[in-house]
Amino acid sequence: MPAPTAKKSVETSLSSEPVVEIGNEEPEEVDMSDVIINVSTTVPIDVDSHDRKDEMVVDAEGKPKFSSEANNTETIDKQRRTIAVPPHRFTPLKQSWNKVYFPLVDHLKLQVKMDPRRKRILIRTSKDTKDRGAIQKGYDFLRAFMLGFDVDDATALLRLDDLYIETFEIKDVKTLQGDHLSRAIGRIAGKDGKTKFAIENASRTRVVLADSKIHILGGFHNIRVARESIVSLILGVPPGKIYGNLRIVSSRMKERF
Repeated sequence: MPAPTAKKSVETSLSSEPVVEIGNEEPEEVDMSDVIINVSTTVPIDVDSHDRKDEMVVDAEGKPKFSSEANNTETIDKQRRTIAVPPHRFTPLKQSWNKVYFPLVDHLKLQVKMDPRRKRILIRTSKDTKDRGAIQKGYDFLRAFMLGFDVDDATALLRLDDLYIETFEIKDVKTLQGDHLSRAIGRIAGKDGKTKFAIENASRTRVVLADSKIHILGGFHNIRVARESIVSLILGVPPGKIYGNLRIVSSRMKERF
């Protein structure tokens, strides 16, 4: 009988399972056609419901029908803007405050607050705000009023989407100083504002002369017409020639529309 501490033989330590001899034979190829999973049987897809989701709803005339924006329950993120009030526009702001805040609150559903001590206006969205661009429209409206435009003209920014404001200075066109600068401003305004009104009526824009800065409110094409006329006046073109060009442009615009 062997001692308890003696090593056991290999035959007694191995199990009775058959031993597989590994030689240099090439592995047998496995037919993978039986391994491929049929996805259509394991994960059924409702093709009809997917097509119905992407299907466009059309009316009797074949025009697409979209859901109303009023039924959209998507919430608007809270946003706020601050508009500084220049000293020369603070008194007109107080006089026409009712006309200023009414379209912001009633039309855009914004919350408006005027800070007289710091001379600024605060606007922010509310739970009733439906338009994502309401805060930007309100900012553009107040900015137009601060630049010197009338309240009725600035309100057009809230109702129309293709209106812009362009600002440039006289020195951007030509470097003028002293009396030369004053005469250039006088040529743009004209006697009793006649030239400025002619440019506004012919180009269908609104022009504000704020010292050496010029602000133009209108459509893209209309702003270009008004800017070209003002630049010509700054460069010294006689006003009579400008009137003739404006009459031609005005007649073309009437034929176009």
